[in-house]
Amino acid sequence: MRKFDTKVQHLKYKVLREVAKQAWNDTLFEHALDIPKMLIPGNQPTMRCCVYKERAILAERVKIAMGGDKTNPNVIEVIDIACDECPVSGYDVTELCRGCLAHRCEDVCKRGAITFDSQQKAHIDKSKCVECGQCAKVCPYSAITNHKRPCETACKIKAIKMGENQEASIDNDKCISCGACVYQCPFGAITDKSFILNVIDMIKKSENNQKYKVYAIVAPSISSQFTYAKLGQVISGIKELGFFTVIEAALGADMVAYAEAAELAEKGFLTSSCCPAFVDYIKKEFPELAQYVSHNLSPVATIAKYIKETHDNAKIVFIGPCTAKKAEVQLDTVRPYIDSAMTFEELQALFDSKDIDITTLPEDVLDNASYYGRIFARSGGLSDAVAQALKEQNITDFELKAVPCDGIEACKIALLKAKKKVLDGNFIEGMACIGGCIGGAGCLTHGEKNKAEVDKYGREALEKTITDAISVLK
Repeated sequence: MRKFDTKVQHLKYKVLREVAKQAWNDTLFEHALDIPKMLIPGNQPTMRCCVYKERAILAERVKIAMGGDKTNPNVIEVIDIACDECPVSGYDVTELCRGCLAHRCEDVCKRGAITFDSQQKAHIDKSKCVECGQCAKVCPYSAITNHKRPCETACKIKAIKMGENQEASIDNDKCISCGACVYQCPFGAITDKSFILNVIDMIKKSENNQKYKVYAIVAPSISSQFTYAKLGQVISGIKELGFFTVIEAALGADMVAYAEAAELAEKGFLTSSCCPAFVDYIKKEFPELAQYVSHNLSPVATIAKYIKETHDNAKIVFIGPCTAKKAEVQLDTVRPYIDSAMTFEELQALFDSKDIDITTLPEDVLDNASYYGRIFARSGGLSDAVAQALKEQNITDFELKAVPCDGIEACKIALLKAKKKVLDGNFIEGMACIGGCIGGAGCLTHGEKNKAEVDKYGREALEKTITDAISVLK
């Protein structure tokens, strides 16, 4: 069974796997430069114009797998030399142009960017065009089209533009680290930094001196991943890597839902704090609404805080689908509780770097979290959990009007309405990725089937209420 959706993901995984393998063996800095040749041993290119370019790109991937550019605070980076195959974005005249007499495109262009050849076919002078799109609107044959690069199309907040050499460039002041561009780039030219070296270092030190124990907190969306094995085998595999134990972020979700419901009833209006990309979007594009973001930490930060406060010498690693989590763990409010974050893609690379075949392992279990905590993984799950938490706390004098937002475009619409005070709702559940966390850029697989798997996983919860789930923490 295929482990990844795309070959780009598989290429990224192979680099991560080799970097991790060398790190386990303490030979990384000795052999890092050899990894491109290990992955492309012959002299024939497999993906690019020449093997030398392929290896140069792989060398950049190795750097990002080792932590990337330390001077760039963003966890999303562009590999410039890999970003050169997409056509230049902008408006172009297609073969549908009939060389008509009306020349409406010319008349409407205020920049004089439209000219005609001897056959009266239109042409656009890119040096004059400002991409207003007016010519495309008036063309009776729809002969003028707007070409956008996949990364630009994927980025709904317009954080991507073209650099001097037409390579993608990310505006860090706008970027929310959601990773949509990472997943959609057909050449893998945009990718997320990896901190697996930090994770490996923590595990190795914990095994050598026993001064601390490394806890893995897994996102509930793990239930929709690693479809070639059973969930219990994945949990066993994580422990086989050297983690002391595995805890559900869903238990933190139960804690958040309970607290967030009470906060919402008290304040009357709230936006969720669970999705770090959504929260970052509010702070950057709707700063006037930042006061309404729930004061609760995200589910993983909440349960991590509890672990750090109740267990001595604990190190915590979050494992999930989210590239934005790598940015969240660097925040001053979260850094004390979470020591590192990695994606499901990186977890697969770690398994294979130690030759761990999880399909051969016995099944371990995850427990304590409720159905409601587990369904945080998909869009609408948080709203359902808050409704349940209001009910369990017997808060009857407040009527929940939730607005679940599936994807950052839906979030933008809801926030605009809230800003203008015309939103028909009092609780905005913001999920930057389509489908929720199950659509995160760090997932192995994406698709509608993932939602069904999350709901199934939720129904298997031992604890049937949020109150029951969080009672073990008291």
